[in-house]
Amino acid sequence: MELKPIIFGFILLLSFSFFIYNVARLIKYLKIAKPENRFDNPFARIKNVLVVAFGQTKLLREKFAGILHFIIFWTFMLFLTAVLESMIQGFYPAFNWSFLMFGYSIITIVQEFFGLAVLIAIILSFYRRFIAKVKRLQVGKKGQLDAAFILSMIFLIVLSMFGQNASHLAMNNFNSLEYEIRPFSEALSKVLYSNDASNANLLYEFFWYAHILLIFTFLNYLPYSKHLHILTSIPNVYFEKLGKSKFEIKPLNLEDESVESFGASDIDELTWKNLLDGYACTECGRCDSVCPANTTGKKLSPRKIFVDIRKRIMELAPQLINNKEYEDEKKLVKDYISEEELWACTTCSACMYECPVCNEHLDSIVEMRRYLILTESRFPEELNSLFKNLETNFSPWAFNSQDRANWAEGMNIKTLAEDNGGEILFWVGCAGSFDARYIKTTQAFAKILQAANVDFRILGIEEKCNGDVARRLGNEYLAQMLMQMNIETLNGYGVKKIVTACPHCFNTLKNEYPQFGGNYEVYHHSEYIKMLIEQGRLKLKNVIRDKETITYHDSCYLSRYNELIDEPRFILKAANFDLKEMKRNKDRGFCCGAGGGRMFLEEKEGERVNVNRTKEALETNANIIASACPFCMTMLEDGLKTLDKLDKVQVKDITEIVLEKI
Repeated sequence: MELKPIIFGFILLLSFSFFIYNVARLIKYLKIAKPENRFDNPFARIKNVLVVAFGQTKLLREKFAGILHFIIFWTFMLFLTAVLESMIQGFYPAFNWSFLMFGYSIITIVQEFFGLAVLIAIILSFYRRFIAKVKRLQVGKKGQLDAAFILSMIFLIVLSMFGQNASHLAMNNFNSLEYEIRPFSEALSKVLYSNDASNANLLYEFFWYAHILLIFTFLNYLPYSKHLHILTSIPNVYFEKLGKSKFEIKPLNLEDESVESFGASDIDELTWKNLLDGYACTECGRCDSVCPANTTGKKLSPRKIFVDIRKRIMELAPQLINNKEYEDEKKLVKDYISEEELWACTTCSACMYECPVCNEHLDSIVEMRRYLILTESRFPEELNSLFKNLETNFSPWAFNSQDRANWAEGMNIKTLAEDNGGEILFWVGCAGSFDARYIKTTQAFAKILQAANVDFRILGIEEKCNGDVARRLGNEYLAQMLMQMNIETLNGYGVKKIVTACPHCFNTLKNEYPQFGGNYEVYHHSEYIKMLIEQGRLKLKNVIRDKETITYHDSCYLSRYNELIDEPRFILKAANFDLKEMKRNKDRGFCCGAGGGRMFLEEKEGERVNVNRTKEALETNANIIASACPFCMTMLEDGLKTLDKLDKVQVKDITEIVLEKI
């Protein structure tokens, strides 16, 4: 009896037993978390996996690194045939796929070219990480050693495959089998053996064992490595939120008396999907590289959020599984993730948009914010007045709610209370009602609607803050109170269509009000103006202003949250402006720094986000910065003031630009 099948059988059994044990252990850890239904719409989820995981679309947003990863990923996928062939050869040494005939030709030539490509990709990956030292890839000594080990393992696995193939060719008198096409292995065979194949048998066995042992070592190292994402990324993509709900904040049942605390202070109070995000994090740093807080020197690192979640899982989960009453005074919030990190988030969603494995950073951050506010009543001092104003005045500022419609005096605009009719409701928003600068935008949009003969109404003093600021800060109680009050008013009037100039109002009304029974057809003013122009209801004068150049700042809540990218640009083009794009634009635009409640919090470390963005706008040499958001307008004007450019560059809402062209 040959020893090889016995030895290989033992190695195979040992390796797969250990691997299955570790996979089962990791799955068991997920069970300590809260349940969440992510099993709906299987066909849509499979499509997402095909596009994002197998198509590598998110990775390819960064071309060079994406191509390297694409090569490595698909090499491994295609090498499964080679791995399976080698494993079968452990029991039947003469086995190969040649019975597939021309299929075997495809398998072998693909293995050859992709094998060479991955060796080059690995060398370039080493260069980027350790010589070029790309910033986002610098993850500390432990992380660097882990990356070096994984890259080395992949390199050696491919190299041993080539060695195995070259030796097999030498054993066959340097001739390929029928249908076998291995140009690089043939060349290597002649170099290794110099036409003398006397030791090819021995070297073939060496390369075969090396190849198999490297694969099994690699496989069993993954559960202990940051490269666990090789196993978890595809499931994580499958369970991603679908469609427009991707950035939607899930509601809390605040009337559930069995709940002792709200939000998440530790991993057992997060959902299993939040924990799976921790497993899936590749530590690639793409999230950090686009995060407005991180790139301007704040403590927040979206990557670190999931690294910390994974660390905490490995520390706490075994205790929770083995003993429900565990002795551990640590908490995820405070001991791993600081409050400063959590409050630095602008909820711009750039991290989620770029994450190649579809991690949902905002869900975890908002849950931890909810814990701090709803359970601990612990939050930055500046938020005291904000929450008080929202509760008593129904706006973030200390303005009398009875003054909400003062901007409309003398404009002959009706409220729904005066006349429950009209084509559409104009939702003005708090900034549009009270902010002296943005009131001009409100009035401009109202004049545009009147010029287009749109029969519209406003709520006036019955309108209240939409709840976005409170919700993203984690004050779900206050947010739901405001949302339900507004929904009661809107449903009472039978409102069907709404248009608003504020992206935050737009996103909340459109995507989150349905959670509480508020179902409306909601438009942002950019898409509504575009529609009016296309319908011929609004005509713009073809006036050319030689000395005026313009750049446009994308609101995060329009471009990423709701994919409204072309609409504002259509309007600027219709207004006959030559648009000069900033370096970071469209769905890769950089946040103004005001989202997620940051509008009402001081920046105490690093560069101000709005100043960073304003500098980028100034680099275009445009003398007008166009925006479509009240928060963005405020932040950009403050940036110009800080940089002493307010007298040279103007910030205008697209409505003001359109009004000048009517």
